[in-house]
Amino acid sequence: MNILFLLKPKSTIVYLNGKSTIRQGIEKFRAHGYTAVPVIDDEGKYMGTISEGDFLWNIVNENSFKIKDSEHQYIYSIIRAGYNPPIKVDTTMEALFDRITNQNFVPVVDDRNFFVGIITRKDVINYLRENLKS
Repeated sequence: MNILFLLKPKSTIVYLNGKSTIRQGIEKFRAHGYTAVPVIDDEGKYMGTISEGDFLWNIVNENSFKIKDSEHQYIYSIIRAGYNPPIKVDTTMEALFDRITNQNFVPVVDDRNFFVGIITRKDVINYLRENLKS
Protein backbone atom coordinates (compact mmCIF):
# COMPACT_ATOMS: atom_id res chain seq x y z
CA MET A 1 0.00 0.00 0.00
CA ASN A 2 1.10 3.55 -0.74
CA ILE A 3 1.51 5.79 2.33
CA LEU A 4 -0.20 8.65 0.47
CA PHE A 5 -3.48 6.85 1.12
CA LEU A 6 -3.09 7.93 4.78
CA LEU A 7 -1.91 11.49 4.06
CA LYS A 8 -3.64 14.53 5.50
CA PRO A 9 -2.80 17.18 2.88
CA LYS A 10 -1.16 20.45 3.87
CA SER A 11 -4.31 22.35 2.94
CA THR A 12 -6.30 20.57 5.67
CA ILE A 13 -3.92 20.84 8.65
CA VAL A 14 -2.44 23.48 10.93
CA TYR A 15 1.18 24.47 10.35
CA LEU A 16 3.35 27.51 11.00
CA ASN A 17 5.68 29.56 8.87
CA GLY A 18 9.22 29.79 10.22
CA LYS A 19 8.99 33.59 9.97
CA SER A 20 5.91 33.71 12.18
CA THR A 21 6.55 35.31 15.53
CA ILE A 22 6.62 33.26 18.69
CA ARG A 23 3.49 35.12 19.79
CA GLN A 24 1.69 34.05 16.60
CA GLY A 25 2.80 30.48 17.24
CA ILE A 26 1.55 30.50 20.82
CA GLU A 27 -1.77 31.94 19.69
CA LYS A 28 -2.17 29.24 17.03
CA PHE A 29 -1.35 26.49 19.56
CA ARG A 30 -3.86 27.96 21.98
CA ALA A 31 -6.59 28.26 19.36
CA HIS A 32 -6.21 24.71 18.06
CA GLY A 33 -5.07 22.84 21.17
CA TYR A 34 -2.23 20.95 19.45
CA THR A 35 0.98 19.95 21.22
CA ALA A 36 3.15 20.05 18.07
CA VAL A 37 2.84 21.41 14.52
CA PRO A 38 4.99 21.36 11.38
CA VAL A 39 6.93 24.48 10.37
CA ILE A 40 7.58 25.43 6.75
CA ASP A 41 9.51 28.24 5.08
CA ASP A 42 8.18 30.82 2.61
CA GLU A 43 8.71 28.43 -0.31
CA GLY A 44 6.79 25.61 1.38
CA LYS A 45 9.80 23.51 2.37
CA TYR A 46 9.71 21.63 5.65
CA MET A 47 11.85 23.26 8.36
CA GLY A 48 10.94 21.11 11.34
CA THR A 49 8.30 20.59 13.98
CA ILE A 50 7.72 22.87 16.92
CA SER A 51 6.17 21.69 20.17
CA GLU A 52 4.75 23.24 23.30
CA GLY A 53 7.98 22.27 25.02
CA ASP A 54 9.98 24.38 22.56
CA PHE A 55 7.96 27.43 23.60
CA LEU A 56 8.42 26.59 27.28
CA TRP A 57 12.18 26.08 26.93
CA ASN A 58 12.38 29.42 25.16
CA ILE A 59 10.75 31.07 28.17
CA VAL A 60 13.20 29.34 30.51
CA ASN A 61 16.19 30.30 28.38
CA GLU A 62 15.04 33.92 28.19
CA ASN A 63 14.53 33.98 32.00
CA SER A 64 11.16 35.67 31.61
CA PHE A 65 8.22 35.93 29.35
CA LYS A 66 6.62 39.13 28.23
CA ILE A 67 4.14 38.69 25.42
CA LYS A 68 5.43 41.88 23.77
CA ASP A 69 8.96 40.42 23.56
CA SER A 70 7.62 37.38 21.73
CA GLU A 71 6.52 39.64 18.87
CA HIS A 72 10.18 40.14 17.92
CA GLN A 73 11.33 36.52 18.06
CA TYR A 74 10.63 34.08 15.27
CA ILE A 75 9.62 30.43 15.20
CA TYR A 76 12.69 29.42 13.17
CA SER A 77 14.92 30.56 16.05
CA ILE A 78 13.56 27.96 18.49
CA ILE A 79 13.07 24.88 16.27
CA ARG A 80 15.07 21.89 17.56
CA ALA A 81 17.33 20.46 14.87
CA GLY A 82 16.50 16.87 13.98
CA TYR A 83 13.24 16.72 15.93
CA ASN A 84 10.51 14.86 14.00
CA PRO A 85 12.30 14.49 10.66
CA PRO A 86 10.07 14.01 7.62
CA ILE A 87 9.59 10.98 5.44
CA LYS A 88 9.50 11.04 1.65
CA VAL A 89 6.32 10.34 -0.31
CA ASP A 90 7.78 7.05 -1.54
CA THR A 91 8.55 5.70 1.95
CA THR A 92 7.39 2.13 2.60
CA MET A 93 4.58 1.31 5.00
CA GLU A 94 7.04 -0.64 7.15
CA ALA A 95 9.28 2.42 7.50
CA LEU A 96 6.22 4.53 8.31
CA PHE A 97 5.22 2.07 11.07
CA ASP A 98 8.71 2.32 12.57
CA ARG A 99 8.48 6.11 12.70
CA ILE A 100 4.86 6.55 13.79
CA THR A 101 5.34 4.44 16.91
CA ASN A 102 7.52 7.20 18.38
CA GLN A 103 5.52 10.31 17.51
CA ASN A 104 1.94 11.53 17.06
CA PHE A 105 2.42 12.45 13.42
CA VAL A 106 5.01 12.10 10.70
CA PRO A 107 5.60 15.00 8.29
CA VAL A 108 5.72 14.02 4.62
CA VAL A 109 7.79 15.81 1.97
CA ASP A 110 8.27 15.34 -1.75
CA ASP A 111 11.61 14.79 -3.50
CA ARG A 112 12.40 18.52 -3.33
CA ASN A 113 11.71 18.68 0.44
CA PHE A 114 8.42 20.53 -0.08
CA PHE A 115 5.99 19.81 2.73
CA VAL A 116 2.91 17.95 1.42
CA GLY A 117 1.15 16.96 4.67
CA ILE A 118 1.23 14.64 7.65
CA ILE A 119 0.30 11.09 8.55
CA THR A 120 -1.11 10.73 12.05
CA ARG A 121 -0.73 7.82 14.41
CA LYS A 122 -4.51 7.70 14.72
CA ASP A 123 -4.93 7.20 10.96
CA VAL A 124 -2.33 4.41 10.93
CA ILE A 125 -4.03 2.65 13.86
CA ASN A 126 -7.42 2.95 12.15
CA TYR A 127 -5.93 1.54 8.93
CA LEU A 128 -4.46 -1.41 10.83
CA ARG A 129 -7.73 -2.01 12.69
CA GLU A 130 -9.67 -2.12 9.43
CA ASN A 131 -7.17 -4.60 7.95
CA LEU A 132 -7.48 -6.86 11.00
CA LYS A 133 -11.23 -7.08 10.43
CA SER A 134 -10.74 -8.39 6.90
